[in-house]
Amino acid sequence: MRALVVYESMYGNTRVVASQVADGLRATHEVSLVPVARATADLVTGADLLVVGGPTHMHGLSSPRTRRTAVQAAAKEGSGLSLDPDATGPGVHDLLKGIGRGHGLAAAFDTRISAAGAAFTGRASRGIGRLLKRHGYRLIAAPESFLVTAQSTLLDGEAARARRWGAALGVIAASIDLPASA
Repeated sequence: MRALVVYESMYGNTRVVASQVADGLRATHEVSLVPVARATADLVTGADLLVVGGPTHMHGLSSPRTRRTAVQAAAKEGSGLSLDPDATGPGVHDLLKGIGRGHGLAAAFDTRISAAGAAFTGRASRGIGRLLKRHGYRLIAAPESFLVTAQSTLLDGEAARARRWGAALGVIAASIDLPASA
């Protein structure tokens, strides 16, 4: 089975999580890991499992405006933030609005600031999951969040948890009989 893990990352945390999810999937799948800008139609349609992740901005999916704001925040002297190499490319929403009708399995994740509850920070993964379902994908797991600190670093243990989540997705996906491709 082929899995594609697509991510949007501004400061590198979502890229790290995506990489760990991909590593977890490798026990059961042939895996490709790409930033949104390199997620071609052929890669997307060729995947039996599509895993999509992005950062939570303003309580949900990023937008061109929130991505510009993130770039400006990193440019401020003393911010301590470093932009991911693909941060200025398209976002997850751009990918999902143009993917057309899906045919396979999918899962969604996000990174978000650690807070008492998602009501305070929102969750991009829920929007990603809704868009995947709207395009015909079958979600095999509830949308998942991985937590970062207010200083934009992954909380201890989140990378390992992402790897375990990826492995669990692989087991679930491998147990589902997919219709033969035409």
